[in-house]
Amino acid sequence: MRTRTTSFLLKHNFPLNLDITAATDAILDDMRNGLCKRKAGQDMISTWMLPPAAQPKNESVIVIDAGGTNFRSCLVTFGSEGEASISDFRKTRMPGVERELSKVEFFNQIADNIDYLKNKSDKIGFCFSYSMQITKDGDGIPNGFSKEVKAPEVIGCPVGKTLSEVLESRGWNKMKRITLVNDTVSALLAGKAFATDGIEYSSYIGFILGTGMNAAYIQPKSDSLCGTDVAVENQIIVCESGKCDKIPLSDFDKSVDEKTNIPGQYLLEKGCSGAYLGKVCYEVILQAAKEGLFSSECASKINSLGTLELIEANAFLCSPFKSGKVADLCATEDDRTTMYELFDAVVERDARLAVSILAANAIQSGGGKSPVHPISILCNGTTFFKTHKLKERVEGFLEEYLTRRNGIYFEIVVAENDITIGTAVAGLI
Repeated sequence: MRTRTTSFLLKHNFPLNLDITAATDAILDDMRNGLCKRKAGQDMISTWMLPPAAQPKNESVIVIDAGGTNFRSCLVTFGSEGEASISDFRKTRMPGVERELSKVEFFNQIADNIDYLKNKSDKIGFCFSYSMQITKDGDGIPNGFSKEVKAPEVIGCPVGKTLSEVLESRGWNKMKRITLVNDTVSALLAGKAFATDGIEYSSYIGFILGTGMNAAYIQPKSDSLCGTDVAVENQIIVCESGKCDKIPLSDFDKSVDEKTNIPGQYLLEKGCSGAYLGKVCYEVILQAAKEGLFSSECASKINSLGTLELIEANAFLCSPFKSGKVADLCATEDDRTTMYELFDAVVERDARLAVSILAANAIQSGGGKSPVHPISILCNGTTFFKTHKLKERVEGFLEEYLTRRNGIYFEIVVAENDITIGTAVAGLI
């Protein structure tokens, strides 16, 4: 990276080669504060569940996946050998994305979306990818919404119980159980469900880096972590990693935060996830244009841009000479190089933050101490897989930091239909 670009980023408190050790320590300390019921950014949500010892057999379950911009539903059936088959799949818009909804409107839109599955099972696995408190009977009570979903009346409402009442009012048979899980829990459970014969993992992590960003891990039982005041149970814990507020913000992050409908919340997510990375890139080049890093022609186009999405910034990183929204801004070779360096710095920081989150989860799990018993890290999300060089950087940084420096072994796992199958397993636990 050239001196001028480096100087500009550092001037605005944007870290180059973010210190993974320091970030991991900060995130881990915040996690432990949350576990011990002390003040923390992350919620550290108890799920009251562990992965099942064996795959479900001879059962069907309705699966709902609500998160990001899409709402997915289907029926999952486990056969006599535990093999899973998916049928009746549909995808629609997530309620509350296009406009603010009341509680009644929100749950009726969900019911509308799944009415075609009426009475095909009396159990529902509901992947609800927002911060929520999980009750011991498997219900979920939202603490708030991210990813620009607007349904404030739903906050504090038991989602499973309310949905069950709405479905029964529409003539559905009484539901035996609606189990609410976060998508990270679904990913974690899928890692267990898809574990290959011949591999014995010591623990499991579910990691999502898509529209939003979050992680879940298995917390070992501990009577000493929090002193004598709080006993920490052995269970899956959802970290709500995106709410961590212990990582310093750049000027660009602050500008993005101020323009969201939840300023001051989900600060780490706003620097990492697909819903916001394009906006960070936009704030970076907008300020760079003001400070003369681009030609006057390019700067004029940037000032008229209005907004930028990750898919557009990523298209430029993948093909900087191919005509597109970003490439067409560049009037000179120097414009193109500067644009690439700035966007690439945003992706580099994203990779380092993702590694810090995963490393903190791996350390807290206590697993991975033997190379023949690694930690399974199931990753999911279009941002993780499709953003230019992000996955490769995460893998490389994890290998260096976790294994070479800290002696913690891991395996990044990818599985088809992972969230769907993991949610189905949760619905039958």
